[in-house]
Amino acid sequence: MKVALFLTCINDSLYPGTGKAVVNVLESLGHEVVFPTQQTCCGQMHLNSGYRREGLHLARQFRSVFDAYDVIVSPSASCVGTVRDTYVGAARTIGDSVLAIDLEELSGRVFEFSEFLTDVLKVTDVGASFPHRVAYHPTCHSLRVLGIKDGPRALLSGVRNLEYVDLAGADQCCGFGGTFALKNAATSVAIGDDKVNNALASNAEVLCALDNSCLTHIGGIASRRTTSLRVMHLADILAMHE
Repeated sequence: MKVALFLTCINDSLYPGTGKAVVNVLESLGHEVVFPTQQTCCGQMHLNSGYRREGLHLARQFRSVFDAYDVIVSPSASCVGTVRDTYVGAARTIGDSVLAIDLEELSGRVFEFSEFLTDVLKVTDVGASFPHRVAYHPTCHSLRVLGIKDGPRALLSGVRNLEYVDLAGADQCCGFGGTFALKNAATSVAIGDDKVNNALASNAEVLCALDNSCLTHIGGIASRRTTSLRVMHLADILAMHE
């Protein structure tokens, strides 16, 4: 299968290794991965902040770049959520029904990485090995927007030598919320502190999730508190062979 990689801004800028991990895992399963270099920001920040026309300018760019591909995969639940859940409604809000129809068709071809593995490829064992205690944080977009529930845990259970530990309050927000963290910093950090406390109480060595944005927030709090907790994207774990 030919897969187009939608890397997203934060991964391109700060976590290119996560994109490489996605490529390594998919190629190890026998699939071809291509990276359309014209891709840009999906417009999530603009749309979430009320700038619909500016955000839809980026949605049109997304359509132009990815329309030729039957399958688009991304290691970001929040950006996939934007494409699948926000684009169409925003286009209808400004009265562009033609764009809404085009984006609705395109959205059906866009998948978050873990759901592509479990729901499309029907794979839970990718041959990874990672001898560490790992807890999973279901981010808000992955759980509430995309409806991803058991797939990531199934993938973790397929990793050799990995010990999965439960996380108290796992379905609670980490406090990041994009621009929310900038506008409401004290509240954001307080919520993040609760998430870090629960991760530490689980005795996990690593906390993983499907969004590096949320992991940046959690990891920053854990680092400032000088804890030993590490944060890793699920894709990075699935590419491990320790």
